[in-house]
Amino acid sequence: MASEGLEGEHPSVTLFRQYLRIRTVQPEPDYGAAVAFLEKRAHQLGLSCQKVEVAPGRVVTVLTWPGTNPRLSSLLLNSHTDVVPVFKEHWSHDPFEAFKDAEGYIYARGTQDMKCVSIQYLEAVRRLKAEGHHFPRTIHMTFVPDEEVGGHQGMELFVQRPEFQALRAGFALDEGLANPADAFTVFYSERSPWWVRVTSIGKPGHGSRFIEDTAAEKLAFEEQLQGWCQAAGEGVTFEFIQKWTESRVTSTNDSDPWWAAFSGVFKDMNLTLEPEIFPAATDSRYLRAVGVPALGFSPMNYTPVLLHDHDERLHEAVFLRGVDIYTRLLPALASVPALPSES
Repeated sequence: MASEGLEGEHPSVTLFRQYLRIRTVQPEPDYGAAVAFLEKRAHQLGLSCQKVEVAPGRVVTVLTWPGTNPRLSSLLLNSHTDVVPVFKEHWSHDPFEAFKDAEGYIYARGTQDMKCVSIQYLEAVRRLKAEGHHFPRTIHMTFVPDEEVGGHQGMELFVQRPEFQALRAGFALDEGLANPADAFTVFYSERSPWWVRVTSIGKPGHGSRFIEDTAAEKLAFEEQLQGWCQAAGEGVTFEFIQKWTESRVTSTNDSDPWWAAFSGVFKDMNLTLEPEIFPAATDSRYLRAVGVPALGFSPMNYTPVLLHDHDERLHEAVFLRGVDIYTRLLPALASVPALPSES
């Protein structure tokens, strides 16, 4: 157990709260401060740090712990650095203060989505390195921008770059969701988002006037998208802002070595896993689309789902338990024996 931090607080919790105070909030995230924070962590942990600018002002930060067998593919631990906007008037505490109440709940945007996981990765690696461990597979931690706005200037670009190919990722972990019950939810696939912009051109004017051929009049919402345009006549078009059709599924079969290693940790710890399809979209879809199996997992049980919600919060004990879980998961996954494709 690490020494106590400020005011008797566990130092992992102190670090978590420091990260939460960095305002990486959309639409103008302070990515520079986040990258500087991660660079400092890399130096403290003795890890290499690579910065890949995939778009102007959009940097993917990669921290690497080399394995003992470079012939094996690597384990990739992914998290995103940005968070969604807030409406401060609906919060009990400043959403970027990282206030901790007397019961141990930490209130801040990003406590669940997903700065908790970023720090849990780092603290698990710190603990394992301090104990003198080495594993066959290299562990890469990637911290990516813009996931909350679709990942188009983040992971979607990164997976196409040579720097990503050089990571030789064989398996990845990414974000999941809290579970209000005692089980831990793990996601092996996710929904395919379609974002659509419909444009309707017509005559403007106040609603009290009986104006013909208005933009709103042209839309028939009961019909499908193509029907809308056909029925509305000239001047009505639509375009896909986001249309994902590359849905992939990560194996949860006990014969799969990655799943066997992942699920085996939970069996050993007497913890319950509930595999599901993620109800929204994450950066995991870009990883799966390029052939990297990925599981979405955030170790938060007995916790209401509050991502993107007012008063997003996480109990410090749940956060620290998550560090414990990753400290067991990383050795298991980074020690998966050579696969047939790697021999």
